[in-house]
Amino acid sequence: MPLPQRRFSRVSTQSTTMQTFSNQVHYRMLQMAHMGQPSIEIQLDDSAYATRGSYVTSYSTMDTIEGTVTITTQHDTPFEDVQIAFTGTAHVYVERLTTSPTMSGRTEASHRFLTLKQPIDGSDLPTPRVLVAGKKYTFPFYFTVPAQLLPRACPHTVASDYVRETHLMLPPSLGDAELSGFGGSLLDDMSPEMAKIVYAIKVRVLQLHEGEERISVLAEKARKVRVKPAFEEQPPLNMDGNPEYKQRCEKAVRKGLFKGKLGTLIAQSRQPKAMVIPGARTDSNAPPSTRARVLLRFDPADENSVPPCLGSLKTSIKVSTYYASTARKSHPNRYSIGYDASQGIFSETIPISNMCIASAQWEKRIASENPSLTEPERRDSGMSSLSTTSNTTFNTGIPLASKDYKGGDFYTASILVPITKTSNKNLIPTFHSCLISRTYSLNMSLSAQAPGVSDPTLSLKIPLQICAEGSVTGNENARARSAEAVVLEDVGRIFTPRSVAPPSMDAPPEYVPFPSHVGRHHARVTAVG
Repeated sequence: MPLPQRRFSRVSTQSTTMQTFSNQVHYRMLQMAHMGQPSIEIQLDDSAYATRGSYVTSYSTMDTIEGTVTITTQHDTPFEDVQIAFTGTAHVYVERLTTSPTMSGRTEASHRFLTLKQPIDGSDLPTPRVLVAGKKYTFPFYFTVPAQLLPRACPHTVASDYVRETHLMLPPSLGDAELSGFGGSLLDDMSPEMAKIVYAIKVRVLQLHEGEERISVLAEKARKVRVKPAFEEQPPLNMDGNPEYKQRCEKAVRKGLFKGKLGTLIAQSRQPKAMVIPGARTDSNAPPSTRARVLLRFDPADENSVPPCLGSLKTSIKVSTYYASTARKSHPNRYSIGYDASQGIFSETIPISNMCIASAQWEKRIASENPSLTEPERRDSGMSSLSTTSNTTFNTGIPLASKDYKGGDFYTASILVPITKTSNKNLIPTFHSCLISRTYSLNMSLSAQAPGVSDPTLSLKIPLQICAEGSVTGNENARARSAEAVVLEDVGRIFTPRSVAPPSMDAPPEYVPFPSHVGRHHARVTAVG
């Protein structure tokens, strides 16, 4: 019996020795391969953007990213060109369970949505194209963070022009622990490992193989930068028929186990104003905040019934990150994930507050104050009846009656709910891109103290939008460019040839022909856009 054990031990030792030797050879070959490669150093000139106490410099819309690239080599190395680019890339992978344990259910996708190249004049490169050993070659770069992506960044089909517009907005940095943060500290941005948006300065040194007539990468290096673009507030989300949200809730309030109904309690809310987070490199200590409004109504079962005492109102923010390995034609929702194996969702809930609302006062109203369901005869075809009713409800402060309301007096109350960002999480703006989306919803749970068996609880879920201000420097650059564009347009208008000939009388009387200079002017503006 000992013989097989010794034989196994000898084979195992030999296998381990061969593996170690193979690893050493591989490592040595890598070292030899890198010995002849140039060394690249990327230095950012962020002195104008430095924020006291900040670990990572953030750049916002229309900010400039300046710096230098230094290239050195230990040996004289021929090369063909040097490329410097500012890139933005989305990386996604989706894990799906498969029936076979030997098959992987992972699908991956990468989307390079931004590439800005730094032009390098041929005279700035050495002649002949050889990097001399020990000599430093320095190349400056200058990039401006764009306010919008080019149309070719979203070439796939979409469900509407609005989806295309949101896909062409510059997304924020996402999912990289090295670059997450708010203010001067690094915080969790609540993104999964499956979704990342990374911006970087990338440098490549290219080499030409004359015999093979091909160009290869001799050396390359990247330095990540954090981008926090400005996001303006978008129109409120249409919640009509959307099962993901619940803007109205009704609950029956009972007197006891066998004592009949006391009445019906109604809670209703709508999307609040957007929460605006400070721009990049802002030293503001005030946390972002907004307010939601909850309207309450109690329809008594009889004239002797009084509304229940209110208890507490718990609020929380649900953070949802959608990611997909194929381009999205429309904005994602959690109900379509089960039917699409190419997308996933990661959600996290942040508790906000638990406030006592016992002091809220009920106001008694007469039957004539009950809002009518009748709507105007003529209205915009794009407006739904539920949206119109909701706006009317919040203008009057009186929710619509419950299905059990039979006329008579009823009671109403209104509660303002403050929503303030927590200090231990990093909220990024609401955005939608071709592969990744980030949305927020506000969950509110209201409880009342009823004489019945159990206290009624009403739950509401409404969308919450997060926006972002731009940086001071970025806003100044945007205003300067806007003023420059106006001046150039005025100058172009002055030098545009104009026709003073009378208009043609061949057109019918009901049409007025445009002057020829107007047509040329509009064509020029279109070409610039």
